[in-house]
Amino acid sequence: AFSIIPPHSGENPLPRTNCDPPRLTRSQFDIVLRRQRSRKQGKPKFTAVPSRFLNLTNDFEFAGWGSISHLTLAPEDICQGKVELNFFQEQQVLGQFAASALAANDILGGVFYTLPSVVAVAGVYSPISLFVAALTLFLWRPVMEEMASALPISGAPYTYLLNVSTKSVALLGAALLLLDFSATAVVSAATAASYLAGEVSLPFPVYVGAALVFVLFTFVSLSGLRESARVATGVLAMHAVVMITLIVASAIAWGRAGTAQLSSNWSLGHVGLSSAAIARQVFNGGLTGFECAPAYTAKMKQNCYPKVLRNLHLPALVLTSGIMLLVVALLPLDVVESGNNILSLLAQRVAGRWLRIIVAVDAVVVLCAGVLTGILSACELLVKLSCDRVIPRVFLATLPATGAPYVTVFSFIAFSALIYASTGANLIVVSQMFTMVWLAVMALFPISLILLRFSRPRLPRASQCSLFAVAGALGVSVTVAAGNVAIDPTIAGWFALYLIILLVLFYLSQNKVTMLLWIYWAYDQLPWLHRLQLTKGWGDGLIRRMRSLRRQEVCLLVKTDEVRAPKERVNLLKCS
Repeated sequence: AFSIIPPHSGENPLPRTNCDPPRLTRSQFDIVLRRQRSRKQGKPKFTAVPSRFLNLTNDFEFAGWGSISHLTLAPEDICQGKVELNFFQEQQVLGQFAASALAANDILGGVFYTLPSVVAVAGVYSPISLFVAALTLFLWRPVMEEMASALPISGAPYTYLLNVSTKSVALLGAALLLLDFSATAVVSAATAASYLAGEVSLPFPVYVGAALVFVLFTFVSLSGLRESARVATGVLAMHAVVMITLIVASAIAWGRAGTAQLSSNWSLGHVGLSSAAIARQVFNGGLTGFECAPAYTAKMKQNCYPKVLRNLHLPALVLTSGIMLLVVALLPLDVVESGNNILSLLAQRVAGRWLRIIVAVDAVVVLCAGVLTGILSACELLVKLSCDRVIPRVFLATLPATGAPYVTVFSFIAFSALIYASTGANLIVVSQMFTMVWLAVMALFPISLILLRFSRPRLPRASQCSLFAVAGALGVSVTVAAGNVAIDPTIAGWFALYLIILLVLFYLSQNKVTMLLWIYWAYDQLPWLHRLQLTKGWGDGLIRRMRSLRRQEVCLLVKTDEVRAPKERVNLLKCS
């Protein structure tokens, strides 16, 4: 950067001949002086370009001349920064087992609603399908480990995309993540009501029971309850004991009954199927909940995240495919394909009524925990979006008594209810849409890693995976998503509908000034509105609002004093 100092009043101009061109310093000084004379009272320079507004002023489009200031950090400021850094490090208190418990309830609890949806499309090949799906997670583990070591922050994959790309791209991740939380809550609530209806006679339909579950946990969320590692560990311990009991009892019953039922189901399951149809059924499995693991990265101890992923992956590999094998080996295929409370029926078959009741109670508890996790995770995401000025600041409003963000709670519950009601309270449709959302969210992790290596290659990280794993994870996501759409194209329609709704809402909220500018232009085109007593002050109100939004401060952190660095940051800010 350079500055031009005008010559003193008594200084004679530099002599030059008529054939000499004007000197650069003199010509630039003349330009600066002419601009200063035309900018009286801080108003913008007159321009020959006509305004788009025919009847109203456009002075508000002038952003001002700006200012520059220098700040020197005092020793006490540096000490305060160290205190805040220590406070952040003290929040990293979760060990591998506590962190595993928080995320494991989403993964291992998904066995109650994953098995019916997989059986519906994979049939007798469900155990193989689930085993193959669990094996593919070996591709994601190194990808997620590298991302977490480079960016140990919560809110992934939205926060990952926000740090390696533009805000517009990050909002796509936020929309998918919000859909994932909503689908998790809806499917968990509906499945819990279904398990309860299978054990007791409810005086209302299942969808009413799901609505009551939402109402209950709305009040629980408004009470200020937060996720607790101790509570999650207790729920996970109960679930593990029940599942181990069911597996042991089923293994004993299978040993006594032999393989007759398995052979019968196998014979019936592949009758009339071609090789392509069999392959399609094998690759129709899926595991949900694994995308929730990065949500607790910021609170984990150092070098703990890879162990957490291992603790989540290996039990899921054994539990889902193992229980599905026991189901196919002990229950008739028509009962399995009915999809109604499969694990309760298995418990009734292998041990009697007492184990069936225990399994049903475990299902209701774990699924209700999934509803609460979905609500709290969505509220945390909406609060983060509000802090990033994507959605209005009203989403930060809290109840004075409990500190719960009531606007975010009600908004998320309303959106989830809209999804459930628009599908006709059809759990199958929501589950299929959930599958597409999960695949899309999982695809964002390898995409984020590719963008990270391109835009921030020198960012320190503890591990680095191969490009083969990145390409494999992305390829599996795309292939499985295409397969699901090929089986039922309506899945893509439901998925696109909800995603577009969220993206439109985010776009309108992100571009509030542009929307207000359009409203101001429309108001300018109708001069009769300027004379009415009710509407004549709308123009001034819109101007005040646009100026208020444009005066919001933005902080850019630049590591070097090169001119290129702040210019790139400003351009990135404009793109976002």
